[in-house]
Amino acid sequence: MPHTTSRHLAEGSRVGIRHFSHADADEFTARVRESRDLHRPWLFPPATAEAYRAYAGRLIEDPTKAGFLVCTLDDGAVAGFININNIVGGGFQCGALGYGAFAHAAGRGLMREGLDLVVAHAFGPMRLHRLEINVQPGNAASIALARACGFRLEGFSPKMIHIDGDWRDHERWALTAEMRSPRSPDAPRSPRSPGTARPSG
Repeated sequence: MPHTTSRHLAEGSRVGIRHFSHADADEFTARVRESRDLHRPWLFPPATAEAYRAYAGRLIEDPTKAGFLVCTLDDGAVAGFININNIVGGGFQCGALGYGAFAHAAGRGLMREGLDLVVAHAFGPMRLHRLEINVQPGNAASIALARACGFRLEGFSPKMIHIDGDWRDHERWALTAEMRSPRSPDAPRSPRSPGTARPSG
């Protein structure tokens, strides 16, 4: 099931990140269906091939969006996804993060590593200055991930985003390039050259 032909943009010790492709539809939608109990009522990613085509198409083609799959290095399986939406340039240089783990990978620290990789990519090659995460107050796992990756709570917005038939309250978490800690020995690295590529499972 895993689709491993796309190159990683960056790698950590256990996961790499790469962009979405249309070829990921079968694996992605199967993982979504397996993870329904984990995602609801917070998250509603595409569970059918048709819905995935539209979803991935926006992430691939829309310059105000960037989508990343978090993939385990040992077997290439998709552990989760992290998207940067509402990307604005000019004097803002910011974007809004959304993410979700899949059930088989939840609770293993893989998304923490993946989010660190995406943040480094956003503040590096993408040249963004600020990232925001808007999360419903009851979504403890997403709040814990934001906090673990250095985001700070900036405020509370009632009735902020329309989700699952109603306007939902959200906490606003944010991180700027200046807030990032200095590069550590375990910091994200670029993918290996083709001659030293990690074999896929």
